[in-house]
Amino acid sequence: MKPIVEQVIENSRSNPDKIAVCDGKSAISFAELAGMILSAKETLVSSYHIAKGDAIIIAADKQLEFVGVYFACHLIGAIALPIAPDTNEKRYDAIKDRAHPVLTVGFYDGQIPEADFSEFAERKRIADHSGIVYPSLDDVADIMFTTGTTGEPKGVQLTHRNIAAAARNINAFVQNEAEDVEMIALPVSHSFGIGRMRCALSNGQTVIMLGSFANVKRFFGFIERYHVTGFGMVPASWALLKRMSGMKINEYKEQLHYIEIGSAPMPTEEKQGLMDALPNTRICMHYGLTEASRSAFMEFHECADRLTTVGKQTPNMTISIKDENGIDLPNGVEGEICVAGDAVTVGYLNISKEKSFWDMYFRTGDWGVRDDDGFITLKSRKKELINVGGKKVSPMEVEAVLMDFDFVEDCACVGIPDPEGILGEVVKAYLVTQEPDKADWGEMDRRIGERLESYKHPAEYAVVNEIPKTSSGKVQRLLLK
Repeated sequence: MKPIVEQVIENSRSNPDKIAVCDGKSAISFAELAGMILSAKETLVSSYHIAKGDAIIIAADKQLEFVGVYFACHLIGAIALPIAPDTNEKRYDAIKDRAHPVLTVGFYDGQIPEADFSEFAERKRIADHSGIVYPSLDDVADIMFTTGTTGEPKGVQLTHRNIAAAARNINAFVQNEAEDVEMIALPVSHSFGIGRMRCALSNGQTVIMLGSFANVKRFFGFIERYHVTGFGMVPASWALLKRMSGMKINEYKEQLHYIEIGSAPMPTEEKQGLMDALPNTRICMHYGLTEASRSAFMEFHECADRLTTVGKQTPNMTISIKDENGIDLPNGVEGEICVAGDAVTVGYLNISKEKSFWDMYFRTGDWGVRDDDGFITLKSRKKELINVGGKKVSPMEVEAVLMDFDFVEDCACVGIPDPEGILGEVVKAYLVTQEPDKADWGEMDRRIGERLESYKHPAEYAVVNEIPKTSSGKVQRLLLK
């Protein structure tokens, strides 16, 4: 296994003239990308005295210079901290206080040295590859700060081994090839988007940087203009594309080789609709965290009868369902999903590993169960489970039933203290609806009773304007509490 930056530079030698990255305005070949990385490294060292182990905040925007600076940090042995260009002050201060960066690139706070991307765009690219020293696989490459379901950022330390192993595992499952053209419309400040960038460039693919999915006309225009064969998206992106363009994506069913989906649950009917629109496309959905990238995968067409699961463990990853003491549980018994493998984080920044690991297994905090065929069903976040009289209730299970009511647009369930003081907790459901007059709680309870045990029924309901979610679409249930 080699660091991603080494793989990228090797691609510049084997296929120097192939387009590596295009942002819709400019494009650079793999040879030019390697020259940009080496030039950015020289600038960081000579002008800003960056050394191995230094932390650098980089505004992760979809521009060519971001790619060059990001990999230049790796080449130095410095640590990249990609953040969204519009990161708010509170989050930025939390990141800065935890990571102690020595430089910001493309992001200004007036307190530590700052560099502008224009400095790197103007520098002459270095063509001489002799004498390159690559980082150790066990050095920290990135620190990705999670948004999480509570909104409190934690610094996930990812080594060069972690990100190289993740790219290897993902490419092995998705089966994208060097001839593919990948469009990245996801934020590269998040692990999904930057992970897709690493996968494609390490694989020798051409990467097309699209601002976002918001401009649907531009999205489809890029697919045609650059003959895009694959991309990643979150379920909310698909919902937007479908709402704005219907099933236009069906027009590219012979062109699209693969799609990777992740970061949030996707309704089964949406999965089926995408399968119908793209019968020959490899549609892969992952389960994973920033801490354990793409721990499980499924391909919709291959797993058409298991669409309610998150698939099976990814190649080179091991998943164990464990109890409260870290003991492996048999198939069919619910417990905490724990993951081991080279792609798993070495730990959080400045936080002891004791509460995050059982030996080599990272504790995801997710509650799930594995069947005898190896398919894993995600039940809930462990801390979001509702304890009704000693029986654990998954909010996701109740929400799935509520979403079948035609007047419910969105919902979330949480545990609240039992008003009767008997059961400890009971289920409270928050509903988003434009037709609250249709919410007949008695009739709803009767219909829910046809599918769920009585202790899983919501004891209280509330109508709200929206359900709090992260930018990637994860429900923030704890904020409702």
